[in-house]
Amino acid sequence: MVQKQLIYNCKNGDRKAQKELYDRYSNTLFGCCLKYAPNYQEAQDILQDSFLTIFKKIGQFEDAGSFEGWCKRITINVALQRYRGTKVYRLEDGDCVIDEVLEIEEPDNLGMQEMLLMIQQLPDRYRLVFSLYTLDGYGHKEIADMMQITEGTSKSNLSRARQKLQHMIIKWREDNTCNAS
Repeated sequence: MVQKQLIYNCKNGDRKAQKELYDRYSNTLFGCCLKYAPNYQEAQDILQDSFLTIFKKIGQFEDAGSFEGWCKRITINVALQRYRGTKVYRLEDGDCVIDEVLEIEEPDNLGMQEMLLMIQQLPDRYRLVFSLYTLDGYGHKEIADMMQITEGTSKSNLSRARQKLQHMIIKWREDNTCNAS
């Protein structure tokens, strides 16, 4: 079914169209969920909640932009909503903001799966800012607005996420060098 017709049918509550839409976009959106969730199970929950929201709000979609982008934005908002109102966002504002960009050294044999597992191990506040900034290209002002934090907190969380990832990569490299010997 053509995307425009599929969306139209979903707007009219057509269950077959909703299933087709789910089948068409679930893998892409699940990849998005994995970037924000601390584990596979929570990513599945976020995906389910995202599709519930997509189907509830599909009437608001206008052909002004990418439907996939619209769905991703909803998915990101659903992921962030899971953590709103928790201490995750109440990091000390302006706490040691490090302005330099830390380069994350990637070993030649570090795959996307390993990197994703490392990102999922980050504390919530670091993982969310890292994913929004590095993986999805949001700026610190946008992140601050989305997460209801200051720009300084966003920058600080990103810096700390990068530091933690750098340490994880170094440890991973050491462990894999020792195991290869």
